[in-house]
Amino acid sequence: MDAKRDVNTCGSSGALHGIKHVSVLKTTMKRFSPNETEAMATILKRDGCLSVPTDTVYGVCARISEAGQQKLYEVKNRPLSKQFPIMCCDIEQAETVAEMDDAARQLMSTLMPGPLTVILKKKADAPSALHGETLAVRLATSEPLRRLIQAVGTPIFLTSANQSGQKECQSLDEIEQACPKLDGMMEGSVSFGQASTIVNCSNGSIRILREGPITIEQIQKAIGGK
Repeated sequence: MDAKRDVNTCGSSGALHGIKHVSVLKTTMKRFSPNETEAMATILKRDGCLSVPTDTVYGVCARISEAGQQKLYEVKNRPLSKQFPIMCCDIEQAETVAEMDDAARQLMSTLMPGPLTVILKKKADAPSALHGETLAVRLATSEPLRRLIQAVGTPIFLTSANQSGQKECQSLDEIEQACPKLDGMMEGSVSFGQASTIVNCSNGSIRILREGPITIEQIQKAIGGK
């Protein structure tokens, strides 16, 4: 009886013979090499969600489907009223879901891939999971991301890795803690650590909505001073 009582007392105090309790971060979420394209694409094709490094911040993504989008809302704890940006592997894929005029195409071909998000008018025959009249479009910012999107076969939803309204995660460990409902993470690092510049090209003019790594001067030069 005395021995049992001693063990229980030690367990409740969190120490035994002067040894302190130490919290250890357990890594349980699968981490993929950037070259494990097919394994990651399979997760997305099954409407799972992954975190991926971009040139700006870490992101979380899902394929463009109603189920994939719903899972991403759950991962982020994001209000359903807020749309997700999308990422395409190249301009040609972006043109399958969005309309773009000559100025928008020139801007994208000059400054993308890069830390730029372009708001474009959604095509009438775009997938039903793309809600609203416009799309926030980025192009794949690395070769592993481009290969992943190509393997999925469609553009992907991509948004910052964090809980909605909270600060963006700065490491894979932070992502694992903040977004435990993810199905895996692509290893890698980010370059700028700053959200992308956002430009609205949806109504026949060019308007900067958010300044970022790409400057106003760079945008003006890309479109010939228009």
